[in-house]
Amino acid sequence: MTDQPSRRPRKTGKPYRRPKKDPVRILAFEALRAVDERDAYANLVLPALLRKAREDHPDTFEARDAALATELVYGTLRRQGTYDAIIAACVDRPLREVDPPVLDVLSLGAHQLLGTRIPTHAAVSATVELARVVLGDGRAKFVNAVLRRITADDLDGWLERVAPPYDEDPEDHLAVVHSHPRWVVSALWDSLGGPRAGIEDLLEADNERPEVTLVARPGRTTSDTLLDGLGPDRALPGRWSPFAVRLTEGGEPGAIDAVREGDAGVQDEGSQLVALALADAPLEGSDSRWLDACAGPGGKAALLAGLAAQRGATLLASEKQPHRAGLVAKALDGNPGPYQVIAADGTRPPWRPGSFDRVLVDVPCTGLGALRRRPEARWRRRPEDLEGFAPLQRALLRTALESVRVGGVVAYATCSPHLAETRAVVDDVLKREGGAELLDARPLMPGVPALGEGPDVQLWPHLHGTDAMYLALLRRTA
Repeated sequence: MTDQPSRRPRKTGKPYRRPKKDPVRILAFEALRAVDERDAYANLVLPALLRKAREDHPDTFEARDAALATELVYGTLRRQGTYDAIIAACVDRPLREVDPPVLDVLSLGAHQLLGTRIPTHAAVSATVELARVVLGDGRAKFVNAVLRRITADDLDGWLERVAPPYDEDPEDHLAVVHSHPRWVVSALWDSLGGPRAGIEDLLEADNERPEVTLVARPGRTTSDTLLDGLGPDRALPGRWSPFAVRLTEGGEPGAIDAVREGDAGVQDEGSQLVALALADAPLEGSDSRWLDACAGPGGKAALLAGLAAQRGATLLASEKQPHRAGLVAKALDGNPGPYQVIAADGTRPPWRPGSFDRVLVDVPCTGLGALRRRPEARWRRRPEDLEGFAPLQRALLRTALESVRVGGVVAYATCSPHLAETRAVVDDVLKREGGAELLDARPLMPGVPALGEGPDVQLWPHLHGTDAMYLALLRRTA
């Protein structure tokens, strides 16, 4: 009789546990993947994901969950450069070799650990659970190991480790500490001028959550009516624009009756000031035909249309892209006065030269002035993008000057403070084309401080609480 092999007892490890699905963090991860994979914008993707979450979890997904998801997405995107530097110091391979979904999870975890008040243990465990759900158990172990290394220090301690000293490389130091690409730091500093304190204030303002500002559309409602309807706990008057109302708490502006009905819209106060400056610029002679030559998506056009109607003038709103022209039409629907919306190329317009008294040309640009609202734009833009926009910006300004009558006024506006998109464009067109002169725009923004030496105006997030809108006013002289 042969001996039977003895049976070894099974190892008794912990039983397998299914990962807990956290709707908030899964939503935040999905938003980051959409931004990375599809070049989506968070401000467009996130509302749709929040609506779906409410539909899927009507009894459990609360307002505080929406607020946390929003903070995780925007906070992670704003501080991505800083977190990348810290994560790179905690992994044993170049960051480019880390799979993008893994890096998104790590960035979400880093933001919870270094940029929120979420307790350390909760931040680590919740992020590891997320990794188990979206990445699998194997990569979740890698995430856990990296996050444990990040917990070794707070944000200030990490910045001392990973940011080069300011004295050795000021721009690279600011780029890491304030999470902007180096070239953007350099461009903003050139435009702003001044010492270190000013550029640091600006970069920090880009990383703060911006207020939501409403515009009361003239002829449809007033800022006082909006304030009365919202109450002092929910809204404050605008700082500079008489049509502005600032929301003091979160929530979806689309849920406000006046916004849903089109009597008010969401519009940064800087954009309001640009439209108001054009409307208030001194003019001799006729004042009956106004043009918004790059009208999409319609915020400035709606404000101008209301102001024009009060003066017996009409507005033509032109937008090259048909779908954006549709957004303009929606924004202007219900305007009390006459207006027209067309889909047309502003560089090859269907109207005759000299047809208008006032013209707004808010040109396509890099959007470096709105990094508070679109934080992902700072990582997508490249210096070479400026070369692509430059011919279009000049062509649009030239056409705008041709479109206005002699004595009429053109407002050249852009949501970028980059000198190549602002003064360089205006100076170049004036030098090459002639027939126009710059007007001092500063008196047309009464009460607004720190407007510089003029005659053009550059607004700043850290000085004015607005996007970094640029405005030059030009009068056609010949």
